[in-house]
Amino acid sequence: MAVELCLLLLLLFCGSTVSEVQPIYKPPPGTLDFGFVPAKTYDTGAYHEPGPIGILFKIVHAFLYLVQPNPFPQDLIRKVAQQKFGNTQGDYQKAIYYEIGFIVSAALGLLFILLLPLVGLCFCMCRCCDNCGGEMHQRQKKNADCQRSCFATFLFVASLIISVGVLCAYAANQHLTSQVRGAKKLVNSNFKDLKVFLNDTPAQIDYLVSQYNTTKDKALSDLNNVGPLLGSRVQEQLGKEVRPALDAALTMAGAIRETKEALENVSVSVEVLQEGTERLHANLTDVKMHLSNTLNDSACSAAQAASTCNIIRNSLNQLNINANFSGLPGVSSQLAKVNDVLKIDLSSLVQKGYAAFNDTPDLVVNQTKNILSDIKNVLESIGSNISSFTKTLPVQKILADLTIYLTQSEAYVQDYFPVVEQYDFYRWLGCLILCCMVVLIVVFYYLGLLCGTCGYDKHASPTTRGCISNTGGNFLMAGVGFSFLFSWVLMIVVVLTFVTGGNVEKLVCEPFEDKTLFKVLDTPYLLNQHWKNYLSGMLFKNPNINLTFEKVYSDCKENKGIYTSLHLEHLFNINEFLNISMYTEDVALRIEHIQINLSKIILLDEIGKENLLNFSSSGIDGINFGAYLTEINKSVTKVDLLSFANDLEARADQLPKGALENALKGHANNIRMIHNQQVVPLEQAMSTLNQSIRLLKRTSSELMVKVKNVISAVNAAQLLINNNASLVIVQETKKYMDTIVGYFEQYIDWVKESIAMEVAACKPIANVIDTAVDIFLCSYVTDSVNTFWFGLGGSSIFLIPAIIFAVKLSKYYRRMDTEDVYDDVETIPMKNTENGNNGYHKEHLYGIHNPVITSSVEQW
Repeated sequence: MAVELCLLLLLLFCGSTVSEVQPIYKPPPGTLDFGFVPAKTYDTGAYHEPGPIGILFKIVHAFLYLVQPNPFPQDLIRKVAQQKFGNTQGDYQKAIYYEIGFIVSAALGLLFILLLPLVGLCFCMCRCCDNCGGEMHQRQKKNADCQRSCFATFLFVASLIISVGVLCAYAANQHLTSQVRGAKKLVNSNFKDLKVFLNDTPAQIDYLVSQYNTTKDKALSDLNNVGPLLGSRVQEQLGKEVRPALDAALTMAGAIRETKEALENVSVSVEVLQEGTERLHANLTDVKMHLSNTLNDSACSAAQAASTCNIIRNSLNQLNINANFSGLPGVSSQLAKVNDVLKIDLSSLVQKGYAAFNDTPDLVVNQTKNILSDIKNVLESIGSNISSFTKTLPVQKILADLTIYLTQSEAYVQDYFPVVEQYDFYRWLGCLILCCMVVLIVVFYYLGLLCGTCGYDKHASPTTRGCISNTGGNFLMAGVGFSFLFSWVLMIVVVLTFVTGGNVEKLVCEPFEDKTLFKVLDTPYLLNQHWKNYLSGMLFKNPNINLTFEKVYSDCKENKGIYTSLHLEHLFNINEFLNISMYTEDVALRIEHIQINLSKIILLDEIGKENLLNFSSSGIDGINFGAYLTEINKSVTKVDLLSFANDLEARADQLPKGALENALKGHANNIRMIHNQQVVPLEQAMSTLNQSIRLLKRTSSELMVKVKNVISAVNAAQLLINNNASLVIVQETKKYMDTIVGYFEQYIDWVKESIAMEVAACKPIANVIDTAVDIFLCSYVTDSVNTFWFGLGGSSIFLIPAIIFAVKLSKYYRRMDTEDVYDDVETIPMKNTENGNNGYHKEHLYGIHNPVITSSVEQW
């Protein structure tokens, strides 16, 4: 079955198509989502919680540690398994040293078994001879009450301890029975998990195979989008050179238009300024003439106005224009040349270059149609090969065989489980009888203590004790008798279960828990002297494979896949039958043969380049920018007319009221009007001229060098496309190829992880081992058996002091035939009693010679 199971779980790896070929390059492709491998939850929880009785189990474990504190004897077990035990003289010494605690304890138990019946026989014969407390006569002692109380107390304590022990034994007996009856549910749960384990495997195989479609669909999607993916990558790499060159050409086209606008603004602004300054000069001349006439009036001759008029008269020279635009050179020739340049739409030519370059993805699509079709056919063939290969494997047959075997095993267990329960009932009944033996003894002791204590009359003499007290004494002696009859039988059972259960706990359960037992099983040449590793030799017929029980159990305990746990690749290596690397190599080879020609892309034709050169020779760099800037930097008038008008009006207010004051204020208003109507427009025209001149100056600065740089950049980008694009295409094609191949590598890695951790997770196998050894053998059986002998053994041992105290105490409860009587001759009259009354009777048989009584009788 093991080999078939290995084959089955190896077959599920057929869907993995795991490739051991190292990836050429791992770009960051889009992460594929393969979902989760379908897996059902196993019901079996291989853990047992004993409940309150677990406290007793821990006490028994502590006792066993005291009896046997030695570590697990790995060397001795190996020698026993290899049948080499006893070959060296020290083997028996080591075994005795390891088992010394059990040997000593068993020896004491055997002494108990041999001596106690013998002591009981001797005790019985001794009492028949009226010895050993057999005589029905009790000595009178002063501390009789104290002794009776002490014996009763000690017997009660011993009985309590015996009762606790028998309760522990009874609880362990009941626990074992209840666990055996409940084991059927646990066994069924394990069989159910194994069936789920088998039935779930085909679905997992199909899921692994089907997820190839996820990889294929993603690869096909990228192939169908070769333009946006590969073409865009090529375009992006070439764009690092092409786009800056086209951007520079487009910027230069914009500069040509801006230059034209600036030249037009200069031409118009100069004309406006020339005409405006002429009108302004004439108006200012008229204002000066009229002001001079006003100041020549006789009113200015008065003492109060003379100084003010003189100040105003002296400031008239400031009313004059400052900037002279009549001598500035014209720009008509430069404007004419720029207009000729603009007859050719350079921006349109550059946009054509952009459009041609942006068509790179379409060029890639058109030039890779045939190759991509071949690649798609390869991808389809991979999927069909995987599906056809998996169908050729006899998965269903092996699963069916294993299911039949599992069903037969389950039926066998179900058929024999009633037999197990029947035998367990016999065991339970036998253990119950043993407990009842102890209970019978304890009941006699308790009844004896109860009757003796309740019926005891301290005023009654030993010969006149009541019936209840006498019955209590008889119960105690009955308990003693049954103790001698049953104790050796109890101890035989205790010794046998102690030696068996204790060694199972120490040699199986404890080393299984700390996995020491697996280390012993993994010893080379242990189970087969010709096999280094037994498990691999049994499964693969190759004992040199490093496959250990401990590793398999640990992996299954962690719910790893059985393919990884059992190293099934040594039995059936899928890579030998289906290696996806040859398909990925084929895909990569076909992608590498992709040839893309981008020579049809024209960034800027010769007309555009000639247009740029014509612009550079338009003559704008010959404009006398200094002359323009000199006049522009001047103010329109020598004085601010608004300030002059305000000052004139202020000085008019200093004059006496009259015609002179009003005339000067009128002139001030006239100056303000000239400023608003003529100076402000001239200032705006000068601002426009200033901006245009400065723009032309910036544009003309090293214009020839700038144009040549633009043309050189365009030529370099065109050269890159024509001559060096193939290198870029090869590099980007390789990245594109690695992206496609990367999807398959993701699929491979996912399958590896799924096979290792999820597919055919062998937790049920570990659960079966845990159920059989840890739960059933150790927790159910061994712990219960050890607790049984622990309780029964303790009760048996405490029967010894109980016998002693019961014998001693019964003397104080039973009715005696004779007793000691002490009469004071001098003070107490002699009492002559009949037979059966107080006195010393049957002296010749039971009494002790009393000289007082004797002398009295003789006298009588």
